[in-house]
Amino acid sequence: MTTNLPAHRHTHPKGPRPSVPNCPFCAIVAGRAPATVMRTWSDAIAIVPLNPVTPGHWLVIPRTHVPDAATDPGVSAAVMRRAAEVIAHTGDDCNLITSIGAPATQTVFHLHLHIVPRATGDGLPLPWTPQQATGTEMTAR
Repeated sequence: MTTNLPAHRHTHPKGPRPSVPNCPFCAIVAGRAPATVMRTWSDAIAIVPLNPVTPGHWLVIPRTHVPDAATDPGVSAAVMRRAAEVIAHTGDDCNLITSIGAPATQTVFHLHLHIVPRATGDGLPLPWTPQQATGTEMTAR
């Protein structure tokens, strides 16, 4: 089945860029800002965030500047692949989290994927609660 989807509203007109001034993750990738780098690849790096929420919480960040996961599906897939490699190695149960846009809690506008290891009873709630939505709202996308 083929679906014709409209252009995504987050498409960056210039596509991915190697680096963007004042982007904290571009600065980390370029070595201009400090970070605890846990793993490197040709296309991405994994770092410990400034405020990890569980032991082993890492961010996987592409080396090229992409504002969010919807801007470049190829780069997004590569970041997911790198995160999956980490998880395959650690064997952790975890959440993989990325946000697209400020209303979705994105605060740094350079694609990054959180690897958040989880344990039963760790007390870490997900950042949302169930909401009631009508059938029309649920299928409006």
